[in-house]
Amino acid sequence: MSNRGGKRENAGRPLGQGKYGEPTVTMRIPQSQGATIKNFLDAYQLKQTGSDHAATNVDEFFIPSISDQPTLLPLFSTKVAAGLPSPADDHVEKSLDVSEFLIDHAASTFFVTIKGDSMIDVGLLPGDKIVVDRSKTPGIGDIVLAVVDREFTIKILDYGANKMPRLMPANSSGAYRPIYIRPDTQFEIFGVVTGSFRRFK
Repeated sequence: MSNRGGKRENAGRPLGQGKYGEPTVTMRIPQSQGATIKNFLDAYQLKQTGSDHAATNVDEFFIPSISDQPTLLPLFSTKVAAGLPSPADDHVEKSLDVSEFLIDHAASTFFVTIKGDSMIDVGLLPGDKIVVDRSKTPGIGDIVLAVVDREFTIKILDYGANKMPRLMPANSSGAYRPIYIRPDTQFEIFGVVTGSFRRFK
């Protein structure tokens, strides 16, 4: 009788040895959200396989949840001084859809939590959520989410005298140095930062 066929002992890939470093599950997703899910998994894979000496200022990745029913909040037409009581209803100019305000292209957009203080001079504080759009073309002066030697970082895109990209911090304390991209550097701009938000309470 042949011993071929059937399940072999110790066959297959060991648990936790896949490209994400942990077991995976099969699930069905809406077709319209396929690109968004793929972008998130690409980012997650890079984060999981990054090196141990992480110089990253990226903490968490989130996929935006876009509801069919927009969240409309009143947008006041007058400037409000700090400490002024709530404006009267007759100053409401229009309603603002929060998702529409933050997100230009839902399929290519995700949120990232800031870690560290290397970008505080442009108002990005630890714990802030930034909006990253992978469909935007990065330009000089843009804040970008970049991958440098398999580590994520959020910096201002610039170019040096040698025409090679460099990533500039925004912290006037001098605690952080620019990241210079060399020909042998593994470098990718993962997306352009289009906005940020935070909660106070």
